[in-house]
Amino acid sequence: MTLDSAHPTGRSGDWTDARLIYALEEVVETELNRHLKVAKDWMPHEYVPWSQGRDFDGPMGGEPWSLDQSKVTDVGRTALVVNLLTEDNLPSYHHEIASIFGREGAWGTWVHRWTAEEGRHGIVLRDYLLTTRAVDPVQLENFRMAHMSEGFESDNAHSMLHSVAYVAFQELATRISHRNTGHESGDPLCDRLLARIATDENLHMVFYRNLLRAAFEIAPDQTMRAVRDVVVDFRMPGHGIPGFERAAARMAIGGIYNLRIHHDDVIQPVLRYLKVMEITGLSPEGLKAQDELGTFLGGLDAEARVFDERLAARRARIEARAARQD
Repeated sequence: MTLDSAHPTGRSGDWTDARLIYALEEVVETELNRHLKVAKDWMPHEYVPWSQGRDFDGPMGGEPWSLDQSKVTDVGRTALVVNLLTEDNLPSYHHEIASIFGREGAWGTWVHRWTAEEGRHGIVLRDYLLTTRAVDPVQLENFRMAHMSEGFESDNAHSMLHSVAYVAFQELATRISHRNTGHESGDPLCDRLLARIATDENLHMVFYRNLLRAAFEIAPDQTMRAVRDVVVDFRMPGHGIPGFERAAARMAIGGIYNLRIHHDDVIQPVLRYLKVMEITGLSPEGLKAQDELGTFLGGLDAEARVFDERLAARRARIEARAARQD
């Protein structure tokens, strides 16, 4: 199907989700085949140091967990719990994308493949955390029950384009969060494990980013509005985790994920690759969305500068106190 035959002007009204899914089927098939060629299968059990494991207290009569058993840093532990609890909601994510994208053809094959790959992440993270006693297992399970019992509802389930735009940014954000968590964890085994997960997340980002590029070619105004909405209202899927705001603040200060990282390493790379701010020929509504996106990015950068200044001042105070104590 060509753009001319499918939509002679490109702007004779918004595309329905059903029409967009049909129009993008060939792109999905191409990206799926590319993904399957470059994605490497890996075994979660090979990244877990099983020799470090031992029984916990309870029916097995083992050793209770205590903080001094953990090798990971405090900020690493916080981020690992957030990352794992986010992965735990995979059933909800699968239900959502299967409902939006469908279970047939290339779309359906991608939905199931993505779910299978993401499933590895939760498996290996939990096995690592429990085997190495990196976190309190009781607290972790209580968090999981509370988080999943509350359920998950995406901000973008109302629109196929909004969903594609969101995951293009969110997969990159997840990759960055995993990678930085590994760097800050204090455990080389954890760093290696999260680098492996981050590789998957990057491939997922590429799939959705390329799909978003095709959507811009088919429905530029509608896609521009979706990107504006998603960027302006973006929040990570783990926002419903108990204590998420406090954990996010610790992760921000710890350099795992903050406003500067969000602006420089997540939002801007996707927008630059797609040349979103350079797209021409938009309708008045599309131009308005593009202008509003640019204005928001300027404000986000300004907020990130304020955060950078406050973080630098905080570090200076900590260093000064340390120097006085010496």
